[in-house]
Amino acid sequence: MTFTRYAIYFAPPAGVAWTEFATSWLGWDMAKGTQVAHPIMGGIDIATITEVPRKYGLHATLKPPFRLRDGLTFDALHQACIALAATRQPITLDGLEITRLGRFLALCPLGETQALNALAAACVRDLDRFRAPATQAELTRRRAAGLTPEQDANLTQWGYPHVLDAFRFHITLSGKLDKPTLRATQEALHTHLSPLLPQPFQITDLALMGEAEEGRFHLIHRYALSG
Repeated sequence: MTFTRYAIYFAPPAGVAWTEFATSWLGWDMAKGTQVAHPIMGGIDIATITEVPRKYGLHATLKPPFRLRDGLTFDALHQACIALAATRQPITLDGLEITRLGRFLALCPLGETQALNALAAACVRDLDRFRAPATQAELTRRRAAGLTPEQDANLTQWGYPHVLDAFRFHITLSGKLDKPTLRATQEALHTHLSPLLPQPFQITDLALMGEAEEGRFHLIHRYALSG
């Protein structure tokens, strides 16, 4: 399969109840590369609610999507991911909770996030030599959303505004919703997903992802954190 962009994600573990439910909720299984049926919930239009995040799959971004820099190869990126994962230890947090982030819903970690933030920063910095520079069109599009000076500096240096000190780990569950839909969706997720969420919550590997030509992200490889 040919990929147009790559990214480093936290990809939830396969074969556990919360991953299976949330994957079905989004409607895209990035490990299998297949669409999956949404759960049925009366009065909740899950397909519309999840349309924006669906193509990315169930994930938290650690290094945002990037095109491979000219002259560098996928094999070199793969070897760099192996080396990075070998220097980092698994991370344990208290758990996950459903959180409102502005107008969308996400799973956010409970507990001290210093080690998690350091892992994300390492992914951004250590693999940045593989990232092709952002185009002027990409920079203009990002800036149109309104950025702080810190975010704009991140965009210029790292190709994305929400990294390093501006980073917040989250697993996106919806697009932007109006207030009534946001409230109803949060209530439905609290009923069906919250009882399944892990306590504690562990991150034991990094996931290298690829964006296929059809626009959806696929799991390429997991790298165990073994430092």
